[in-house]
Amino acid sequence: MKYARVSVAVAVVAALAACAQMGATQGKRELMIVGNDEKVTVDNGGFVFGAPGRDTVSIVDIGTDPLAPKIIANLPLMNSIFGPPTNLAITPDESLALVANSMDWQQDGSSWKPVPDNKLHVIDLKANPPALIDTVAVGKQPSGIAINRAGNLALTANRADNSISVLRIAGNKVTLIDTVAIGEHVAHVVFAPDGKRALAAKFPGHKVALLEVNGEKVTYTKRDITVGLWPYNLDITPDGKLALTADNGAGGRSDGSVDTVSVIDLEANPPRVIDKVVVSEAPEGIAISPTGKLAVAILLNGNDAPRSSPFYNRNGKVLALKIDGKKVTRTNEVEVRGLPEGAVFSSDGQYLYVGNYMDRDISILKVEGDQLVNTGKSLALPGQPASMRGRSANR
Repeated sequence: MKYARVSVAVAVVAALAACAQMGATQGKRELMIVGNDEKVTVDNGGFVFGAPGRDTVSIVDIGTDPLAPKIIANLPLMNSIFGPPTNLAITPDESLALVANSMDWQQDGSSWKPVPDNKLHVIDLKANPPALIDTVAVGKQPSGIAINRAGNLALTANRADNSISVLRIAGNKVTLIDTVAIGEHVAHVVFAPDGKRALAAKFPGHKVALLEVNGEKVTYTKRDITVGLWPYNLDITPDGKLALTADNGAGGRSDGSVDTVSVIDLEANPPRVIDKVVVSEAPEGIAISPTGKLAVAILLNGNDAPRSSPFYNRNGKVLALKIDGKKVTRTNEVEVRGLPEGAVFSSDGQYLYVGNYMDRDISILKVEGDQLVNTGKSLALPGQPASMRGRSANR
């Protein structure tokens, strides 16, 4: 009887452990959207343009099992690597996704060439499976997209139009209501958490434009902040106190030189750069955790250079940046795979998903304090991930 009781106790402990493990890995559905560009191949430092017709947009559940994300839909929608990896977005309630097609594809003799497009696709995420429900015309070459925390207003940065489109979101209806002239090429745009301001990255101007938001009225203040060279991407902390810019350097390509992340104090009057963090080569993606305590810079690390270049590396890197008040410092670097582009934090900040364009997959990283750990797990995709966003981007 004694041994029987021990056996029963052991069985109970094992069952409880199994339940605890299940509870640790099974959660509520949380969506991420990934744009897969199958027209452009990066080969030995150059771009090879193929025929269109094979691009997809993947809808991925990262919440039910964070270490084993599941693709729930692949929609046949054209999208492009030519733009920041933020040319799509999900509403805070996960009801809609917006996907900008930055470039159209035209026949050029026996080959193909990209030309600016103006399409913004609207996807119903509540449908089973998710489905395209509308396409809205915006400015030329829509690139970075932002949706406010209220989920009723969206902005697109239009690179070829030097403008920002303003869109109303009402239920499943997305409507273009205004266009704000910036006068310079803008690559990405983000809302402040209170929805009363927005920032736009002036990529070749090496500046960030300040915008005021009053209801549905968006106004360019004509006030700019000078940041590092070639700011391609940016994000704002959940408390609205800091903004970080990914200063890409070398016009968006690798050149072997270090680059920077600029730290903007948004509480200062007027807002200004208070620090620059030196990072490794060519930060393209940047994302701030929903916890506000960590940011990541996604580094090309010479992936786009010719293989004969002394700067060439097969794999890219992710750099973790600790945020302590208004001080931003490097913590550790983690190697991922070829040509990393987009990055998405889970809504609890415990996981980071990084899209590897050349390897057609997503690396899954774990956040441990202020450090990143590569879990060694990945998600295979039906194409090359050019862009990625999650609900956490709206916080």
